[in-house]
Amino acid sequence: MSVVTRFAPSPTGFLHIGGARTALFNWLFAKHHDGRFLLRIEDTDRARSTQAAVDAIFDGLSWLGLDWDGEAVSQFARADLHRAAAERLLAEGRAYKCYCSPEELAEMREKARAEGRSALYDGRWRDRDPADAPPGVAPVIRLKTPNDGETVVDDAVQGTVRVANTTLDDMVLLRADGTPTYMLAVVVDDHDMGVTHVIRGDDHLTNTFRQVGLYNALGWDTPVFAHIPLIHGPDGAKMSKRHGALGAEAYRDMGFLPEALCNYLLRLGWSHGDDEIITIEQAIQWFDLAAVNKGAARFDMDKLTSLNGHYIRHADDGRLADLVLARMDAPGPVVAERVRRAIPHLKERAKTIVELTESAQFLSNGRPLALAPKAAQLLDDDGRAVLRGLRDPLTGVTDWTVPSLEAAVRSFADGAGLKLGKVAQPLRAALTGTTVSPGIFDVLDVLGSEEALGRIDDALAQRNPRD
Repeated sequence: MSVVTRFAPSPTGFLHIGGARTALFNWLFAKHHDGRFLLRIEDTDRARSTQAAVDAIFDGLSWLGLDWDGEAVSQFARADLHRAAAERLLAEGRAYKCYCSPEELAEMREKARAEGRSALYDGRWRDRDPADAPPGVAPVIRLKTPNDGETVVDDAVQGTVRVANTTLDDMVLLRADGTPTYMLAVVVDDHDMGVTHVIRGDDHLTNTFRQVGLYNALGWDTPVFAHIPLIHGPDGAKMSKRHGALGAEAYRDMGFLPEALCNYLLRLGWSHGDDEIITIEQAIQWFDLAAVNKGAARFDMDKLTSLNGHYIRHADDGRLADLVLARMDAPGPVVAERVRRAIPHLKERAKTIVELTESAQFLSNGRPLALAPKAAQLLDDDGRAVLRGLRDPLTGVTDWTVPSLEAAVRSFADGAGLKLGKVAQPLRAALTGTTVSPGIFDVLDVLGSEEALGRIDDALAQRNPRD
């Protein structure tokens, strides 16, 4: 059997973090089995579905590297197929027309609440003579659910789960206006698309019993169901925006790398021994449903950020430079070259691309630099005396490289009886406007002699902050 999985989001918003993990698990399972990963947009809710949301889903999946096979499918465009299935069930006597009014249905619900039981449709039109149909009333079509026995689902994650059929009422397949319900559409689409494994959040588990009944009524084989645990916040509560329940594009904007986010999402509910850093190639090789946990996973932004820092440190320098330059305000070729040369030194401290960009900002700032308060304090009389003493030794460096620059600065410090830190601190403030930067010799090297000496002169020309 060739494995076929699918990701079927509703286009009513962004690709949220839980949806991204569901897509990842489906994608990995298909890749592991040399199968196919399909994308279906469940856009039957026309009032809430938007093209902007569809585009956000496409963009989010593409950014994460989760490519799908074939064209994305619109569920709304397949309504005729859904209706045909309902009409077949009606013709075979496995479904029936229900003419209950909204008032009757409300009365059923109220009675159930008063009696302390679940509000189920009572099946009053199930065996009723169609001749009793009230004139001018458009019916819904309901599935005939078995009145006895139980429905059993052998879930690949949750294990065997079962429910008595008496707790399932006759669900609506077609509304009075002829539009298919989600429960009908999802079953027809999964069958028609050849889906073999339905991997989705465990909030869909209760739907599965009804869907299995529909598969049985239509005479179709049921796919393998695998209901993965939901993602909760670190406090165990339902995931919310304060926990990180944001769209994939938000994580991109916050400076996370897609491979870091995929690695983190993979480890939310799935594990491979004690491995924490898992490449996408390893994930494809190792992923299976047997290792998916049943319990809810807890999202931890600090862990994600730390993991992202690891991926930044090991990322290609050219790629990181492109990401940083894309966030800068129209950097010219000179600044671009500085950034590219500085990335190997800057990336060691950064945990996000945002941090990396901020740490590279001194490379593009115009002169004279705006000094951070702590940097300004370093350029007092003593600090500027250091800069004056350094000016000539640095001017005399003809081979503007890290070894030559380090030799010149250390020679000056030794001659002045100063520790290297006492020299590096005011020099860093003058060159970057901050108190934190890569190694001071790397900063000098990246800026080049003309820019570095110019920034030192600017610092010497500024008023003492204590004056």
